[in-house]
Amino acid sequence: MSPADGSTAQGARARARIEITAAIKDAARRQLAADGAAKLSLRAVARELGMVSSALYRYFPSRDDLLTDLIIDAYNSLGESAEAAHTKAGGTGPAERWIAVCEAVRAWALAHPHEYALIYGSPVPGYVAPDTTVPAASRVGLLLLGIVRDAHQGSGTVELPLPAGLRSEAERIAADLAPDLPPATALALVTAWAQLFGLVGFELFGQFNRVVEDRETFFRHAVGQLGRGVGLVDPPRGAEAEPV
Repeated sequence: MSPADGSTAQGARARARIEITAAIKDAARRQLAADGAAKLSLRAVARELGMVSSALYRYFPSRDDLLTDLIIDAYNSLGESAEAAHTKAGGTGPAERWIAVCEAVRAWALAHPHEYALIYGSPVPGYVAPDTTVPAASRVGLLLLGIVRDAHQGSGTVELPLPAGLRSEAERIAADLAPDLPPATALALVTAWAQLFGLVGFELFGQFNRVVEDRETFFRHAVGQLGRGVGLVDPPRGAEAEPV
């Protein structure tokens, strides 16, 4: 066999592996939708695909390995949607970019409810997410942090009060996540991040039933308040931005 033949064979094997891996994950997502993450089974996935279990284990040695891949994929898909919304809103002020990102998170969750439940719903018994999930899981939080950081360094953010009892915790959070931001702002940002996903989860999992009817308008108002809570203020519409 010539080197070219060997290279072609390796390329074909690599493509086949990519295709089979994608098929396994697609089948696993269907199982998540039908039965939930806690009942995810490699044997059931193999059965759906007409594979023997031993063949599937060559791609995912355990259920937890498959879960980890699905979790990373979900976080990355969510992150890509949020980042695309941020890019599209690039010509607007920080408060509008904040709202655009939050609305993209909600839209993704409504379009992918089972994947959202996988990453923000009930923990899967016996599963502990490895550190490899952290970069993907951080994408939305880092995007929101970047909006606040840009505003703080540019047109400025509103100075926020800091309760005396939370000073040491706020200083620790700022040192870990955003040493260039005031501790009160870093504390408010973590609060808003948690509240954002609480709002989305309440809608997705039915807690707003018979409570909130116009959910899109309600959500935009609520996340606008979250933006103001971290100190974001847009100039009045039509006003000239002051040079910085």
